[in-house]
Amino acid sequence: MVPSRLDIHRRNRGEGALVTLAGEIGPESTPLLRTALEQCLRDGVTVIDVDLTTVGSCDARGLNVFLSVSRRAGRVHASLQLHHPCAQITQLLAATGSTPLLLAARTDPVPPALPRGLLDTASPGPSADGASMPEGRARVPVLKDGIRLRRLTRWQTEGMGEDIADLDMASVAGTSGQSFHDRGEVLGRLAVSARRPGFALLVAETTVLVGCAYGYPVGPEGSGRRGFDRMLQASVQRLTACARFLVLTQIVARPHAQHRDIARLLQRRLLTDRHAAVGVALLHPADHGGQAVLESWGWQNMGEIVGLPGPVTPCVLILPLAGALPAGR
Repeated sequence: MVPSRLDIHRRNRGEGALVTLAGEIGPESTPLLRTALEQCLRDGVTVIDVDLTTVGSCDARGLNVFLSVSRRAGRVHASLQLHHPCAQITQLLAATGSTPLLLAARTDPVPPALPRGLLDTASPGPSADGASMPEGRARVPVLKDGIRLRRLTRWQTEGMGEDIADLDMASVAGTSGQSFHDRGEVLGRLAVSARRPGFALLVAETTVLVGCAYGYPVGPEGSGRRGFDRMLQASVQRLTACARFLVLTQIVARPHAQHRDIARLLQRRLLTDRHAAVGVALLHPADHGGQAVLESWGWQNMGEIVGLPGPVTPCVLILPLAGALPAGR
């Protein structure tokens, strides 16, 4: 029996990679295939496109490699897709029910090379609320050390709750702010925010989540719906002269050499994406640690807002996108 031979060529394309295979996927070649695909994930690749044009056959072991790497990719919010399989592989995928998991649509060719760049953005697609946003294959901003930014849809957000809660708790572990962070409240706040019109979530990640920021817009066009929003909008407008702004419900970054830059970029990128000139954050008045962190990220502490509904009088912090000072207190 002639051992199966498989040649593997990888071409990096921004945050994606095109892996071209040539030969047969069998018992001898599956370890090499697994190593190559897993290396893509270790390198921070978010979209792995596997071109099977010149692959003659694939056995069950090879299929298991694709499935296991696909599952692993899903855990780090990446993806793996197969392109141009031969008839034998197409039948194998269909017989095992793996087609929707692995096979790219026939009308979806292997995408062209993606350019690199710090703030290289993609052609927009639909977001959770109908606004434009990058799709999963879109070019995303890339920071040094393999940290990249990515917008999530609402359905993707639902699968990120536990990761965001882990990140939040890790960011305050051992600090004075830990008493103001409860895992259940983090998950509840995310769920409530995600249902708000205009909700947007931006994450920074390598192979794990290292930062996130999310929020929703408040403005006069929605002031008649919610009493809290109406009062907050009026108060912020008096402070900043801006009638519309973005409430950033959560901004968090994992301790990292770049954590300040990550947090700053996340919050400002989210404001830019939502066309908001001002960001607003509300914190517990006793959360001095949290207030200090936001101030180190460029926020201006405006003190407590009296009269808003709720059990405590919140402390409001303002982040002007263009660097302009608020109109007054």
